[in-house]
Amino acid sequence: MGDEGRRGDEEDRGPGAAHQVFGLMEGLLEKLKVLNYEEEVLAKHNMKNLSRHYFVSSPFLPSNPGEQFYMFTIISAWLINTAGRPFTEPQEHDEPNATVSAILAELRALGVKVDFPPSKLKSGSGEHVCFVLDRLAEEALRRRGFSFRRPNYPTETTEEESVMEDNAELKLSKVEEEMIQEEPDDEENVMDLEALKSRTTHTESEPSSKPDDILESTVDAAEWNLELERVLPQLKVTVRSDNKDWRIHVDQMHQHRDGIKASLLEAKSYLDKLQEDIGKTLEKVGSREKYINNQLGHLIQEYRSAQAKLSEAKERHQQASGGVMDRTRVLAEISEELEKVKQEMEEKGSSMTDGAPVVKIRQSLTKLRQEIVQMDVRIGVVEHTLLQAKLKEKSNMTRDMHATNLPEFNTLSD
Repeated sequence: MGDEGRRGDEEDRGPGAAHQVFGLMEGLLEKLKVLNYEEEVLAKHNMKNLSRHYFVSSPFLPSNPGEQFYMFTIISAWLINTAGRPFTEPQEHDEPNATVSAILAELRALGVKVDFPPSKLKSGSGEHVCFVLDRLAEEALRRRGFSFRRPNYPTETTEEESVMEDNAELKLSKVEEEMIQEEPDDEENVMDLEALKSRTTHTESEPSSKPDDILESTVDAAEWNLELERVLPQLKVTVRSDNKDWRIHVDQMHQHRDGIKASLLEAKSYLDKLQEDIGKTLEKVGSREKYINNQLGHLIQEYRSAQAKLSEAKERHQQASGGVMDRTRVLAEISEELEKVKQEMEEKGSSMTDGAPVVKIRQSLTKLRQEIVQMDVRIGVVEHTLLQAKLKEKSNMTRDMHATNLPEFNTLSD
């Protein structure tokens, strides 16, 4: 829809609307040169010169959006400052939307009507970029007091004699150049330059106005033709063609167009023949296909019924495979449980047939018996020690009793 709308706008504006931006860019470049942008901008930022169509957006021109946008912001800031309004020079890391909005705000402040969104300028090229730069350049030129004046074209003379004199001078100059560059070997081909100069001077000295009476020539026609044949090879005027001339390009375009038309006519006949052959082949293939379909109709039906039976057999196979998979899973679970039971039984059987525990029990009993004997000896030693302690205590008690009874007896006897 965007391309159709753009085409519709260009058709409303005219057939040359698509090429108007090229002329606008060329005029902008001339204005920048008048403002001396090469020294004030390009040399300062170490940039290369702008081409004639640098800011033009076209699929046939090379484009670098980042570089073009940076160049657009730098030149816009310089033009705004030149127009008398302070504007900070943008940097590469600045926000593009903010920079574009600031430039459009300065453009509106200068009195220029802006009826397009800022997003049109973010690409760094196109009609709107050229428009903004052109208006800023005009404001900068107005600030410096510069204005373009209309060119003064010289008056053109339409008299026939002046044209004849110019042609004579051109031929004479060409003849002199060729005579200087090349020295002919044949003396008969050498032209009397002095006579020709005298004739030309005589022609120039004559009044430019047309005579009232018709002039009649007194020269013999045979001598004139002989002189013309002798001088004609040296009167050739060769105009060197410039490859940059638009006329050469137009002639080349016409030649290419004629060549394309001739090639198209020749190719069209071959293509028509090829199309006819392809059509006949397609018809043959279609008829053969119909014949084959009619002949192999019953085989196709049998194939379809066999294919239906095959699909049914596959479906039953899938169902049976599902049951087999379930049973296989159950079998695997049962086998796993059986392996566990077998392992437990083997562990118990090995523990029952193994005599190592009995040996350990016997060793423990022997050790217990030895410990019991040691405990009995210790108990006997302790009982003996206790008996001695009791006897000693008893003897001491007896001695103490006798000791206490003797004094009392002695006292009673006294």
